[in-house]
Amino acid sequence: MTERSPFRYFKTSPEIIRLAVMMYIRFPLSLRNVEDLLHEIGFDISHETVRFWWNRFGPLLAAEIKQKRIQQLRAYSKWKWHVDEVFVKINGERHYLWLAVDVEGEVLESVVTKLRNKDAALKILKALMKRYGRAERIVTDRLRSYGAALRELGCPDNQETGRWLNNRAEHS
Repeated sequence: MTERSPFRYFKTSPEIIRLAVMMYIRFPLSLRNVEDLLHEIGFDISHETVRFWWNRFGPLLAAEIKQKRIQQLRAYSKWKWHVDEVFVKINGERHYLWLAVDVEGEVLESVVTKLRNKDAALKILKALMKRYGRAERIVTDRLRSYGAALRELGCPDNQETGRWLNNRAEHS
């Protein structure tokens, strides 16, 4: 069974819908600016139509962009993750927010745990590897849980630690 097009009930072509939504998402334009730009091209579409399309197709296009980005980064030979943990209080209790960030500073994965140990580090590393594959380098701070988790996963040589190497994760 073939997958149905999400654009099937619209009179406007999918290319125009995609263009309008991408213009609104990608550039700092208002709905009325997108309407004006499309009018310049020759399409008479109201800003409310652009808003409706954005609500309907925005998540779909964002998922496509994310998948393409992941594929491009996997092909990139220096695929590197920055992993760090942060203390957070939830209902007065201390928890740890584990973040994994790519070389561009985009958050790849986040996990909240009550403990800061090897099992928690394993949890985020397994989630990362399941979704994105193996990384060439994993930049961490000097927490020993990362080394133990990476040894258990069979890739202890991929870890990179240093005094300021993990600033990418700390600032995201």
